[in-house]
Amino acid sequence: MTAPHSLEPITARVRNLWAYRYFVASSVRNELVASLTRSRLGIFWLFAQPLSLVIIYTLILSNVLSAKLPGVEGQYAYAIYLTSGIFAWTLFADGVSRGTTLFIDSADLMKKLSFPRVALPAVMLGTMIVQNFLFLLVALGVFLLLGHSFSLAMLWVPVLMILFGGFGAGIGLVCGAINVFVRDVGRLIPILLQFAFWFTPIVYPITIIPASYQGLYDLNIMYWFVSAYHDTIVYGRVPDATHFLVMATACLIAVLAAGFLFRRASPEMVDVL
Repeated sequence: MTAPHSLEPITARVRNLWAYRYFVASSVRNELVASLTRSRLGIFWLFAQPLSLVIIYTLILSNVLSAKLPGVEGQYAYAIYLTSGIFAWTLFADGVSRGTTLFIDSADLMKKLSFPRVALPAVMLGTMIVQNFLFLLVALGVFLLLGHSFSLAMLWVPVLMILFGGFGAGIGLVCGAINVFVRDVGRLIPILLQFAFWFTPIVYPITIIPASYQGLYDLNIMYWFVSAYHDTIVYGRVPDATHFLVMATACLIAVLAAGFLFRRASPEMVDVL
């Protein structure tokens, strides 16, 4: 029995991606190596921005908010909460930012080389996940130094990384396809990310929001993802089953929407680029 016609483009792209799996893996490795060898400080720059945010916000806000962080004891409870949230947000924002400029930055490749273009998002997502995982290792080391203990719930973090990274990359690729034709999108995305960051409980716990407004945060899907990171890393809780299903569905919808739009717009993209 043959696959339904509607599934043929998807299965064809999966086969092409599998056939070029070594190309994707080597591209991810080369991009990471290149980012480390272009400067004297190398791997430090992978963590400089997120860790600098953690240090700044912790020094400024930890004394104010640490007493309002329920369920976690210790002098550095807020620092751990903040680092976990920034760790999650960095992956999402990286996916959106990279995806928005991916096709414009890869214009020469799309015009000159013959390879399945689905490899470009795969390389992007692979690089994001590896960099974020390295950041996770550094963050966990810091948590241990601060006396934070871990539970088996931490095993959910790699799953959350894939879901949140895929969600961010999917949104970014949708924006990236539109950005090829409407370049204003590339300028708008950083502004929207700033608003989304502050409307998501990352720098502050949701408990400081009046109870009458807390329900509005359920409309913010980023809150669901970031809360799952807080649950697993800070509180040692497994993600809620309903929340996990919503996050997986959001990731799937974003990836399918990006794939559909990319397939439809790809021929026109090459002409515009």
